[in-house]
Amino acid sequence: MASHPNPPADRADALPGRIRRTVVARQIESERLIGWIQLAVVISFAGLWAIAPKTAPAGAAIDPVPLALLAYLLFTLLRLVLAYRVSLPRWFLGLSAVVDPAVLMVLIWSFHLQYAQPAAFYLKSPTWGYVFIFIAVRALRFEPRYVLVAGIAAMTGWAVLVAYALLADPGVRITHDYVQYMTSAAVLLGAELDKLLTIAVVTAILALALHRGRELLIESAREAQAARDLARFFAPEIARQITSAEPALEPGEGQLREAAVLQVDLKGFTNLIAALTPNQALGLLTAYQARAVPIIRRHGGSVDKFMGDGIMATFGTAEPCPTYAADALRAALELAAMARDWPGPGPASVTPLPISIAVASGELVVGAVGDADRLEFTVIGNPVNLASKLEKYTRIEGVSALTTAATLRTAQQQGLNGSFAAPILRHVAGVAQPLELVVLAD
Repeated sequence: MASHPNPPADRADALPGRIRRTVVARQIESERLIGWIQLAVVISFAGLWAIAPKTAPAGAAIDPVPLALLAYLLFTLLRLVLAYRVSLPRWFLGLSAVVDPAVLMVLIWSFHLQYAQPAAFYLKSPTWGYVFIFIAVRALRFEPRYVLVAGIAAMTGWAVLVAYALLADPGVRITHDYVQYMTSAAVLLGAELDKLLTIAVVTAILALALHRGRELLIESAREAQAARDLARFFAPEIARQITSAEPALEPGEGQLREAAVLQVDLKGFTNLIAALTPNQALGLLTAYQARAVPIIRRHGGSVDKFMGDGIMATFGTAEPCPTYAADALRAALELAAMARDWPGPGPASVTPLPISIAVASGELVVGAVGDADRLEFTVIGNPVNLASKLEKYTRIEGVSALTTAATLRTAQQQGLNGSFAAPILRHVAGVAQPLELVVLAD
């Protein structure tokens, strides 16, 4: 498939390439929709012409309607096929905006032949209102220029039809009497000027609305891309909370949550990477994070931050969760299993992966800190500090994963199944009272 062309030289040109590509992608989708609408219109025209009575003498003249409809059908099919295969160039889009009203004008012009009436007869045809369909359909692309092209083409075409009606029949009457205009083949110039003025006003309003709508489209594309970018730096649920907050998050505002904190780290990472090349070290870190993060997210966790080779994740902070502790321990158990089965690119010392995991739970404060210009979404509370201390204590205890007995009891109440080691009473540095700890993985 061909690459997308640059969008028009307007505000979109100042956008980053990926946002500009988003805008262009929306325009391509619109062009396909326009193509289908055009196909429906030409089929409708053909059906109406087929069932309409023909009163002109047979063979009196070549009927232009079938030829015009056939040409328009072929052009529409070509346009639709191209819209699915390539990005339509601007000259082709402009040509399409002119062809639509031109075909309509040919059809209207043919009415005086079809019904064997003076040329002025077609000026009273209600079919002229179809011109607004062709103008309005251009609005789907959110580019005012093509609405203007279609509107100008329609005005020019109708002016040509009026001029033809006046010049083709020397006996045509120009009247100022509306009743005579409606009941005869006379021409009321004021009515034709009204039609031209109506087309001009509708075109101008649509173009202005599109100009404003295009600004909104660009802003929407910016915000959508910003939300996608934000999701790369925050867990998706945290990103949604930030972008959908009403009112906007302010520093110092927080919420109290019952939640769990999971800390993961690689033991002796500095010594571990000393035996690796820089590419091997980064490859190991990337592979470890690429396996650990999906496990955390699969169990409902939100990655709060990366700290070198460490990962801090929370469960039940972005949104209240009735199984926060059970989810955190399930994630810890799967992380420990992942480390045991580590494929270990690099030296044999990397297999199994030397990992340390700790889980603590309790009340956390979730909110934004910083100032009006620079905010950070964070969690604070005793479980954060305790999980960090327990992660370090795994090295002293010589195990891979630890939690508190209180957290395990909460998780079991929340539906966690399985057998676990008996609690052990330990003094953990930085904690005033001894803690009952449970070894999750040796």
